[in-house]
Amino acid sequence: MTGKAFVALAVATSFSMLAIVSAVASTDNRSDDRGGRETGVVPCSLDGVNPVYHPEIFGNAAAAASYGFVRSADGTWHVRPGCRH
Repeated sequence: MTGKAFVALAVATSFSMLAIVSAVASTDNRSDDRGGRETGVVPCSLDGVNPVYHPEIFGNAAAAASYGFVRSADGTWHVRPGCRH
């Protein structure tokens, strides 16, 4: 391998690693403020949420209530009336 080819390969590899690190850093926005970043579930909104994929919330009545969700007698989930986040 010639010197120029080696340098080009090293530069390309460096840029690839920077892109990967940047992507990981931008998606790792965990939060405890119930802003929806950790779980993808936004308080007071069931838009696009499938309770099956979030047992840590919908399997625990207290956790669901902290997001503003209540379960009706027929088992469906609803946003608590007057919920604000």
